[in-house]
Amino acid sequence: MTDTGVVADEEENSIDSSQEEAEEPMTLDQRKDELKKSRWNVFLWLGIAVLMFTFALFPMPFSADYDDFTDSTEKDIGLVWGPSLAGDDLFDVPLHLDVTAVNPPTYSNTSINAYVIKMNNCQQNLGIFTEEARLGGNHAYQYQTIGDLIEGEEYTFKFSVDPGQYCIIIQYYNETSGEVDGTFNNDMTVKGKVWPNQVIGGIFGLICLSLSAFAFIGAQKHGAHVKQILENGHESTEQKVLASLTDARVAAGPSGPPAPGPTGPPAPGPTGPPAPGPTGPPAPSTPPEQQQTTVEQPSQEMDTVTAPSPPTSEATFEPAEGGYFYKKLPDGSYEQTVYVQNSEGSYVPYEG
Repeated sequence: MTDTGVVADEEENSIDSSQEEAEEPMTLDQRKDELKKSRWNVFLWLGIAVLMFTFALFPMPFSADYDDFTDSTEKDIGLVWGPSLAGDDLFDVPLHLDVTAVNPPTYSNTSINAYVIKMNNCQQNLGIFTEEARLGGNHAYQYQTIGDLIEGEEYTFKFSVDPGQYCIIIQYYNETSGEVDGTFNNDMTVKGKVWPNQVIGGIFGLICLSLSAFAFIGAQKHGAHVKQILENGHESTEQKVLASLTDARVAAGPSGPPAPGPTGPPAPGPTGPPAPGPTGPPAPSTPPEQQQTTVEQPSQEMDTVTAPSPPTSEATFEPAEGGYFYKKLPDGSYEQTVYVQNSEGSYVPYEG
């Protein structure tokens, strides 16, 4: 055989041995350990998933006040992080602005304009960026408006932004003049919320929830194996001895078929006349002693041959597996009590 053949045989043997090791059944203690680990994994991953979802749903709040000098509410909300790409997509970060019209302009053609500008420096003049936001088409500069204002009413603006540094601007806008309303007594309050962890926490939460589900399936399988082992593998000593004795008797079976019965009717009796009596004198008689001996001896031989043997009146003990004994009664049946042999050689009932 070549070296290649030897190497191939060794690889096959290693594969077979590894398969045998993999197919080796686990013991009850090993199953219980695996069941405990699976249950701990279920609660562990489920707890982490709850933390991730809580982290994802918890917003980052901020607030801003109205400035009479700029006739607007401006705020640098800082860095917004997330896994979103540039442009409008599913992974954009939600940003909500709750604006309360505390003291809006009194004329009816006034609206509230809200701008979200992606800009690193919010101290510079942002007028040109608000004009670009009103034109639309650029996801970095967003704009929304709400009209028909009611004093004391709260209005919500909902934006979805990409990761980056952002500035917000909220103004009262006069639709008639097309300019920002700068009435002296104008006022508003702004409260904002941003969820930068929503996508990240949601993704990790779903992953942990999936791992918890897989751990739950594994725990169910190990639990089923443990239940099967407990139902099939824990029998009492009496049950095991009875089962082994019954299996041995069933395996042995009867030693042979029963003897055949008669195959025909009984033979017919005599059909003719009786035979004639003696025609001559009787033979000389024998002495009484010899006659008595001759008569009694056949009787003794008949008694010896035909007398049945007396049945056995004592029980016997037959050995079974594991050093146990069963008591066989004279009628051939067995007691259901298991016996063992003590140090004195006597048979006593087994106490489990």
